Amino acid sequence: MKKILYILPIMGLMLMGGCATTEEPIRDEDKSAETLYNEAYDYLNKTSYQKAAETFDKVEMEHPYSKWATKSKLMSAYAYYKDEKYDDAIAALDRFIRLHPGNKDIGYAFYLKGVCYYDQIAPSEKEQSATKDAYETFSQVIVMFPDSEYAKDAKAKMALIEDHLAGHEMSVGRYYLENKEYISALNRFSTVTDVYQTTSQIEEALYREVEIYTLLGLDDEATKKEAILRRNYPDSKWSRMASELISKD
Repeated sequence: MKKILYILPIMGLMLMGGCATTEEPIRDEDKSAETLYNEAYDYLNKTSYQKAAETFDKVEMEHPYSKWATKSKLMSAYAYYKDEKYDDAIAALDRFIRLHPGNKDIGYAFYLKGVCYYDQIAPSEKEQSATKDAYETFSQVIVMFPDSEYAKDAKAKMALIEDHLAGHEMSVGRYYLENKEYISALNRFSTVTDVYQTTSQIEEALYREVEIYTLLGLDDEATKKEAILRRNYPDSKWSRMASELISKD
């Protein structure tokens, strides 16, 4: 699956190092936290992502009650993501979401978590747990933050995920069909026609249903599926092939 990466800037967080002097004065006890934060930010700019993540984590560990600690939780997750340490990034994001549900950047935290899963999507013939986790997380973004700047991209990614999941069902269905396990194959193709009707896989799925019903001698069911395919996709090669199957019967 072609992965389209869309990471919006982490709003004020990514600029915090340069904007610190415009905010309220930093208390004496917070100065070392600020220094650590800016060091971590510098590592991030230099693409030293592991070192950046470790330094952001140090801010929270050594100064848990400073204003920099909350910022560092999310920045640490972002650094882990950039380093492709997806499990560490997701763990950090889950912690941020649990501890700071009212934070202004909570929508981004959910979105970045979805992207972490999205970037781990496997080819359609492989197991698809990350794909399903990405879909679920992007669904949360849309439901919880429908007017956010992240919702539009989440919707686009969900459409791609649906097509990918449909492709997985088709891949497994073809395997069963080749091995003459017709009922198992039919169940996979029917999942596509029932659940993933707007994906690019739908035409072949309908044809495969016609094919299997014909092989099983269920001519009435085959005719019904062929009619649906021909009505909705009259110019499709799959429609033409389905009609040929029915006419031979």
